[in-house]
Amino acid sequence: MNILAIGDVVGLNALTFLRKTLWGFRKLKGVDFCVVNGENASVVGINPHEASEIFAAGADVITLGNHAFQKNTILQYLDDTPRILRPSNLSPLAPGMGWGQFATAFGDVAVINLIGRCGMDFGPDSPFYEAERILKKITARVVLMDFHAEATSEKGAMGWHLDGRISALWGTHTHVQTSDARVLPKGTGFITDLGMTGPVDSILGARPEQSVARFLGEPKRVPYTQADGPCKMEGALFEVDPDTGKCLSVEAVRVTG
Repeated sequence: MNILAIGDVVGLNALTFLRKTLWGFRKLKGVDFCVVNGENASVVGINPHEASEIFAAGADVITLGNHAFQKNTILQYLDDTPRILRPSNLSPLAPGMGWGQFATAFGDVAVINLIGRCGMDFGPDSPFYEAERILKKITARVVLMDFHAEATSEKGAMGWHLDGRISALWGTHTHVQTSDARVLPKGTGFITDLGMTGPVDSILGARPEQSVARFLGEPKRVPYTQADGPCKMEGALFEVDPDTGKCLSVEAVRVTG
């Protein structure tokens, strides 16, 4: 079973590139199930139209992160659409679900969305204890996790903590693809960060001059806007044995426009 995970989609240009690219890439690689992180489709946040566009582009499930609730219009959509997930270890008052089981030709596939605590602006519950609670409820053999976290150490710790108990774990949030795609010793596919889907000539998808100005101490703050120019789609492809749930291989992927 080939499972494709796609890194954070940043802005309208990235969404357009995803629509042009994802279905063809799925066909080329024989992808059976695809998870896309969409929390930055509006650069900061996501709205229902953008979520629908990501599904139409070829996503089976959308995961989110720290900007999940940035757009008020997404709140009811999260309650109404089980195939879009927000981090499970947020407040119990939050709309939507943090994990789900989804039917495929290979049997059910479970997807878990969690958020890290290192370097974040708020205090979610421990993702490690939340993962334990969720795993007790899951019946699917193939279990996937999008761990939306800042610290590479936290993402690595989660991968080793769950090694052999889930099929694949990938990190999102930092928008920079890492070079450590591998199968951990007990059979869990892992990569610290998928990277992003967005403009090549950018800083994390935004106009470079905006980030430069902030680091230079510019007191006038303006909302980040997407950069122009050609885009890339980054992620990872996991080959999983659906009978055992073990990962057989992992490959980091990148497609540029």
